[in-house]
Amino acid sequence: MTMYPAAVLLTGATGLVGSALLAQLNGHCRVFSLGRSKPALCEAHATAAFGDNTDWLASAQPLLAQTDAIVHCAAKVHVMHDTATDPLAAYCAVNTDATLLLAQAAAKAGVKRFVFISTIKVNGEYTESDRPFTASDSVAPTDPYALSKWRAEQSLLLLGQQTGMEIVIIRPPMVYGVGVKANFLALCNAVRRGLPMPFAGINNKRSMVSVANLTSLIICCLTHPAAPGRVWLASDGADLSSAELVRLMAQAMNVPARVWWVPTWLMHAAATVLGKGEQYRRIAGSLQLDINDTCQQLGWQPQQTPQQALQQLLKKPASGG
Repeated sequence: MTMYPAAVLLTGATGLVGSALLAQLNGHCRVFSLGRSKPALCEAHATAAFGDNTDWLASAQPLLAQTDAIVHCAAKVHVMHDTATDPLAAYCAVNTDATLLLAQAAAKAGVKRFVFISTIKVNGEYTESDRPFTASDSVAPTDPYALSKWRAEQSLLLLGQQTGMEIVIIRPPMVYGVGVKANFLALCNAVRRGLPMPFAGINNKRSMVSVANLTSLIICCLTHPAAPGRVWLASDGADLSSAELVRLMAQAMNVPARVWWVPTWLMHAAATVLGKGEQYRRIAGSLQLDINDTCQQLGWQPQQTPQQALQQLLKKPASGG
Protein backbone atom coordinates (compact mmCIF):
# COMPACT_ATOMS: atom_id res chain seq x y z
CA MET A 1 0.00 0.00 0.00
CA THR A 2 1.39 3.42 -1.00
CA MET A 3 2.08 5.74 1.92
CA TYR A 4 1.81 9.53 1.77
CA PRO A 5 2.90 12.36 4.07
CA ALA A 6 0.14 14.43 5.60
CA ALA A 7 1.17 17.55 3.67
CA VAL A 8 3.52 18.12 0.73
CA LEU A 9 4.90 21.39 -0.59
CA LEU A 10 5.57 21.19 -4.32
CA THR A 11 7.66 23.58 -6.40
CA GLY A 12 7.39 23.61 -10.17
CA ALA A 13 3.82 22.36 -9.92
CA THR A 14 2.90 23.67 -13.39
CA GLY A 15 5.79 21.91 -15.17
CA LEU A 16 5.83 18.50 -16.82
CA VAL A 17 6.84 16.57 -13.70
CA GLY A 18 5.21 18.83 -11.15
CA SER A 19 1.76 18.83 -12.77
CA ALA A 20 1.78 15.03 -13.11
CA LEU A 21 2.91 14.64 -9.50
CA LEU A 22 0.23 17.04 -8.31
CA ALA A 23 -2.44 14.94 -10.00
CA GLN A 24 -1.08 11.79 -8.31
CA LEU A 25 -0.94 13.40 -4.86
CA ASN A 26 -4.39 14.97 -5.12
CA GLY A 27 -6.81 13.25 -2.77
CA HIS A 28 -4.08 11.46 -0.82
CA CYS A 29 -2.60 14.38 1.12
CA ARG A 30 -2.69 18.13 1.46
CA VAL A 31 -0.67 19.78 -1.30
CA PHE A 32 0.74 23.30 -1.23
CA SER A 33 2.58 24.97 -4.08
CA LEU A 34 5.42 27.44 -4.31
CA GLY A 35 5.91 29.02 -7.72
CA ARG A 36 5.00 31.80 -10.10
CA SER A 37 1.35 30.75 -10.39
CA LYS A 38 -1.09 28.63 -8.39
CA PRO A 39 -2.19 25.28 -9.88
CA ALA A 40 -5.89 24.54 -9.52
CA LEU A 41 -5.47 21.42 -7.39
CA CYS A 42 -3.25 22.97 -4.71
CA GLU A 43 -4.81 23.84 -1.37
CA ALA A 44 -2.62 26.90 -0.81
CA HIS A 45 0.07 28.77 -2.73
CA ALA A 46 2.93 31.20 -2.20
CA THR A 47 4.38 33.12 -5.13
CA ALA A 48 8.04 32.38 -5.78
CA ALA A 49 10.27 33.80 -8.51
CA PHE A 50 13.27 31.66 -7.65
CA GLY A 51 16.59 33.39 -8.13
CA ASP A 52 15.18 36.90 -8.62
CA ASN A 53 15.26 37.85 -4.94
CA THR A 54 14.36 36.41 -1.53
CA ASP A 55 10.99 38.14 -1.07
CA TRP A 56 9.17 34.84 -1.51
CA LEU A 57 10.67 33.39 1.66
CA ALA A 58 8.36 35.39 3.92
CA SER A 59 5.22 34.33 2.06
CA ALA A 60 6.38 30.71 2.10
CA GLN A 61 6.78 30.52 5.87
CA PRO A 62 3.10 29.80 6.68
CA LEU A 63 3.12 26.90 4.22
CA LEU A 64 6.43 25.50 5.46
CA ALA A 65 5.05 25.44 8.99
CA GLN A 66 2.33 23.02 7.81
CA THR A 67 4.52 20.89 5.54
CA ASP A 68 5.88 17.40 6.19
CA ALA A 69 7.81 16.96 2.94
CA ILE A 70 8.95 19.11 0.03
CA VAL A 71 9.38 18.01 -3.58
CA HIS A 72 11.56 20.57 -5.35
CA CYS A 73 10.99 20.31 -9.12
CA ALA A 74 11.44 23.98 -10.00
CA ALA A 75 14.66 24.78 -11.85
CA LYS A 76 16.28 26.86 -14.53
CA VAL A 77 16.30 24.19 -17.22
CA HIS A 78 19.10 23.27 -19.59
CA VAL A 79 19.22 24.90 -23.03
CA MET A 80 21.61 24.01 -25.84
CA HIS A 81 22.94 27.53 -26.49
CA ASP A 82 22.58 29.74 -23.42
CA THR A 83 23.05 33.42 -24.25
CA ALA A 84 23.50 34.66 -20.67
CA THR A 85 26.64 36.71 -20.03
CA ASP A 86 27.54 34.39 -17.15
CA PRO A 87 25.56 31.15 -17.63
CA LEU A 88 26.98 29.44 -14.53
CA ALA A 89 25.95 32.34 -12.28
CA ALA A 90 22.48 32.37 -13.83
CA TYR A 91 21.97 28.64 -13.30
CA CYS A 92 23.42 28.67 -9.79
CA ALA A 93 21.20 31.58 -8.71
CA VAL A 94 18.13 29.41 -9.26
CA ASN A 95 19.28 25.80 -9.08
CA THR A 96 21.80 26.12 -6.27
CA ASP A 97 21.31 29.28 -4.20
CA ALA A 98 17.49 29.45 -4.22
CA THR A 99 17.30 25.71 -3.58
CA LEU A 100 19.52 26.03 -0.52
CA LEU A 101 17.53 29.02 0.77
CA LEU A 102 14.32 27.01 0.50
CA ALA A 103 15.89 24.01 2.22
CA GLN A 104 17.30 26.13 5.05
CA ALA A 105 13.89 27.70 5.63
CA ALA A 106 12.29 24.25 5.52
CA ALA A 107 14.71 22.86 8.10
CA LYS A 108 14.00 25.79 10.45
CA ALA A 109 10.27 25.21 10.04
CA GLY A 110 10.60 21.54 10.97
CA VAL A 111 9.98 19.99 7.55
CA LYS A 112 10.96 16.33 7.82
CA ARG A 113 12.02 15.47 4.25
CA PHE A 114 13.26 17.33 1.17
CA VAL A 115 13.16 15.54 -2.20
CA PHE A 116 15.33 17.23 -4.82
CA ILE A 117 14.90 16.48 -8.53
CA SER A 118 18.39 16.72 -9.99
CA THR A 119 19.63 15.37 -13.34
CA ILE A 120 21.71 12.48 -14.66
CA LYS A 121 23.83 15.13 -16.36
CA VAL A 122 25.61 15.37 -13.00
CA ASN A 123 27.14 11.98 -13.87
CA GLY A 124 28.03 13.06 -17.41
CA GLU A 125 26.66 13.36 -20.91
CA TYR A 126 27.41 9.92 -22.35
CA THR A 127 28.20 6.36 -21.31
CA GLU A 128 30.42 3.76 -22.88
CA SER A 129 28.81 0.68 -24.40
CA ASP A 130 27.22 -1.54 -21.72
CA ARG A 131 28.70 0.55 -18.90
CA PRO A 132 25.68 2.43 -17.53
CA PHE A 133 25.91 5.11 -14.88
CA THR A 134 25.32 4.13 -11.25
CA ALA A 135 24.62 6.40 -8.30
CA SER A 136 28.05 5.62 -6.84
CA ASP A 137 29.99 6.70 -9.94
CA SER A 138 32.26 9.72 -9.80
CA VAL A 139 30.45 12.80 -11.05
CA ALA A 140 31.41 14.62 -14.24
CA PRO A 141 29.12 17.61 -14.87
CA THR A 142 30.17 19.28 -18.12
CA ASP A 143 27.95 22.35 -18.42
CA PRO A 144 26.65 25.13 -16.14
CA TYR A 145 23.24 23.48 -15.70
CA ALA A 146 24.69 20.17 -14.53
CA LEU A 147 27.25 21.92 -12.33
CA SER A 148 24.54 24.01 -10.65
CA LYS A 149 22.56 20.85 -9.88
CA TRP A 150 25.68 19.11 -8.51
CA ARG A 151 26.43 22.05 -6.23
CA ALA A 152 22.84 21.97 -4.99
CA GLU A 153 23.10 18.25 -4.23
CA GLN A 154 26.24 18.79 -2.18
CA SER A 155 24.78 21.74 -0.28
CA LEU A 156 21.58 19.84 0.51
CA LEU A 157 23.36 16.74 1.79
CA LEU A 158 25.52 18.89 4.04
CA LEU A 159 22.46 20.73 5.32
CA GLY A 160 20.80 17.42 6.07
CA GLN A 161 23.79 16.35 8.15
CA GLN A 162 23.74 19.65 10.04
CA THR A 163 19.99 19.88 10.69
CA GLY A 164 18.62 16.35 10.58
CA MET A 165 16.21 17.12 7.75
CA GLU A 166 16.06 14.09 5.48
CA ILE A 167 17.48 14.77 2.01
CA VAL A 168 16.55 12.63 -1.00
CA ILE A 169 18.14 13.21 -4.42
CA ILE A 170 16.76 11.78 -7.65
CA ARG A 171 18.71 11.98 -10.92
CA PRO A 172 16.47 11.32 -13.93
CA PRO A 173 17.50 11.23 -17.60
CA MET A 174 15.25 12.82 -20.23
CA VAL A 175 11.66 12.88 -18.97
CA TYR A 176 8.82 12.46 -21.45
CA GLY A 177 5.06 12.25 -21.26
CA VAL A 178 1.91 14.24 -21.98
CA GLY A 179 2.98 17.88 -22.11
CA VAL A 180 6.58 17.26 -23.18
CA LYS A 181 8.14 19.96 -25.35
CA ALA A 182 11.49 20.82 -26.95
CA ASN A 183 13.49 18.17 -28.83
CA PHE A 184 11.31 15.21 -27.90
CA LEU A 185 8.18 16.94 -29.18
CA ALA A 186 10.02 17.95 -32.36
CA LEU A 187 10.97 14.30 -32.97
CA CYS A 188 7.37 13.18 -32.37
CA ASN A 189 6.09 15.68 -34.91
CA ALA A 190 8.75 14.69 -37.45
CA VAL A 191 7.76 11.02 -37.15
CA ARG A 192 4.09 11.94 -37.47
CA ARG A 193 4.81 13.84 -40.70
CA GLY A 194 6.66 10.85 -42.11
CA LEU A 195 10.04 12.51 -42.39
CA PRO A 196 12.88 10.04 -43.06
CA MET A 197 15.20 9.40 -40.11
CA PRO A 198 18.78 8.26 -40.94
CA PHE A 199 19.10 6.29 -37.68
CA ALA A 200 19.15 2.65 -38.84
CA GLY A 201 22.94 2.41 -38.62
CA ILE A 202 23.21 3.97 -35.16
CA ASN A 203 23.82 1.29 -32.54
CA ASN A 204 23.33 3.32 -29.36
CA LYS A 205 21.34 2.85 -26.16
CA ARG A 206 19.66 5.62 -24.21
CA SER A 207 17.73 5.57 -20.96
CA MET A 208 14.64 7.73 -20.59
CA VAL A 209 11.95 7.93 -17.92
CA SER A 210 8.25 8.49 -18.47
CA VAL A 211 6.67 11.11 -16.25
CA ALA A 212 4.44 8.39 -14.76
CA ASN A 213 7.45 6.31 -13.76
CA LEU A 214 9.28 9.30 -12.30
CA THR A 215 6.31 10.47 -10.26
CA SER A 216 5.79 6.98 -8.85
CA LEU A 217 9.43 6.97 -7.70
CA ILE A 218 9.07 10.44 -6.17
CA ILE A 219 6.01 9.30 -4.22
CA CYS A 220 7.93 6.25 -3.01
CA CYS A 221 10.77 8.51 -1.85
CA LEU A 222 8.40 10.74 0.13
CA THR A 223 8.04 8.15 2.89
CA HIS A 224 10.39 5.20 2.31
CA PRO A 225 12.78 4.83 5.28
CA ALA A 226 15.74 3.91 3.05
CA ALA A 227 15.41 6.94 0.75
CA PRO A 228 17.11 9.75 2.75
CA GLY A 229 20.79 10.58 2.44
CA ARG A 230 21.12 8.92 -0.93
CA VAL A 231 21.18 9.59 -4.65
CA TRP A 232 18.73 7.51 -6.67
CA LEU A 233 18.72 7.01 -10.43
CA ALA A 234 15.45 6.78 -12.34
CA SER A 235 14.57 5.32 -15.73
CA ASP A 236 12.03 3.14 -17.50
CA GLY A 237 14.36 0.17 -17.06
CA ALA A 238 14.43 -0.42 -20.83
CA ASP A 239 17.01 1.35 -22.99
CA LEU A 240 16.30 2.19 -26.63
CA SER A 241 18.39 3.01 -29.66
CA SER A 242 17.46 6.10 -31.66
CA ALA A 243 16.00 3.84 -34.36
CA GLU A 244 13.98 1.82 -31.83
CA LEU A 245 12.55 5.00 -30.35
CA VAL A 246 11.41 6.23 -33.77
CA ARG A 247 9.82 2.84 -34.53
CA LEU A 248 7.93 2.83 -31.23
CA MET A 249 6.72 6.37 -31.85
CA ALA A 250 5.51 5.42 -35.31
CA GLN A 251 3.78 2.34 -33.93
CA ALA A 252 2.00 4.43 -31.29
CA MET A 253 0.79 6.86 -33.96
CA ASN A 254 -0.03 4.11 -36.47
CA VAL A 255 2.17 5.68 -39.14
CA PRO A 256 5.05 4.18 -41.15
CA ALA A 257 8.45 4.22 -39.49
CA ARG A 258 10.73 5.79 -42.07
CA VAL A 259 14.09 4.77 -40.59
CA TRP A 260 16.83 4.80 -43.21
CA TRP A 261 20.38 3.51 -43.17
CA VAL A 262 23.08 6.12 -43.69
CA PRO A 263 26.75 5.51 -42.82
CA THR A 264 27.46 6.98 -39.40
CA TRP A 265 30.76 8.40 -40.61
CA LEU A 266 28.90 10.36 -43.25
CA MET A 267 26.37 11.74 -40.77
CA HIS A 268 29.17 12.66 -38.38
CA ALA A 269 31.12 14.41 -41.12
CA ALA A 270 28.07 16.32 -42.33
CA ALA A 271 27.16 17.37 -38.79
CA THR A 272 30.70 18.58 -38.17
CA VAL A 273 30.74 20.65 -41.35
CA LEU A 274 27.39 22.19 -40.45
CA GLY A 275 28.49 22.94 -36.89
CA LYS A 276 26.02 20.38 -35.50
CA GLY A 277 28.53 17.98 -33.96
CA GLU A 278 27.02 18.16 -30.47
CA GLN A 279 23.51 17.53 -31.79
CA TYR A 280 24.80 14.48 -33.63
CA ARG A 281 26.41 13.15 -30.45
CA ARG A 282 23.09 13.51 -28.65
CA ILE A 283 21.41 11.43 -31.36
CA ALA A 284 24.15 8.82 -31.81
CA GLY A 285 25.68 8.62 -28.33
CA SER A 286 24.64 6.30 -25.51
CA LEU A 287 23.41 7.35 -22.09
CA GLN A 288 22.39 4.41 -19.91
CA LEU A 289 21.40 4.29 -16.24
CA ASP A 290 21.58 1.29 -13.92
CA ILE A 291 18.49 1.44 -11.67
CA ASN A 292 18.98 -1.93 -9.97
CA ASP A 293 19.94 -0.26 -6.69
CA THR A 294 16.87 1.97 -6.82
CA CYS A 295 14.59 -1.01 -7.42
CA GLN A 296 16.18 -3.28 -4.82
CA GLN A 297 16.64 -0.79 -1.99
CA LEU A 298 13.32 1.01 -2.38
CA GLY A 299 11.21 -1.92 -3.56
CA TRP A 300 10.20 0.20 -6.55
CA GLN A 301 9.57 -0.83 -10.14
CA PRO A 302 8.73 1.25 -13.22
CA GLN A 303 4.98 1.38 -13.68
CA GLN A 304 5.04 1.74 -17.49
CA THR A 305 7.02 0.32 -20.37
CA PRO A 306 8.23 2.79 -23.02
CA GLN A 307 5.62 1.33 -25.38
CA GLN A 308 2.82 2.08 -22.90
CA ALA A 309 4.13 5.56 -22.15
CA LEU A 310 4.44 6.45 -25.84
CA GLN A 311 0.94 5.13 -26.54
CA GLN A 312 -0.38 7.42 -23.81
CA LEU A 313 1.60 10.39 -25.10
CA LEU A 314 0.91 9.96 -28.80
CA LYS A 315 -2.72 8.86 -28.84
CA LYS A 316 -3.57 12.50 -29.55
CA PRO A 317 -1.91 14.67 -32.21
CA ALA A 318 1.25 16.32 -30.91
CA SER A 319 1.37 20.10 -30.91
CA GLY A 320 3.75 22.87 -30.03
CA GLY A 321 1.53 24.31 -27.28
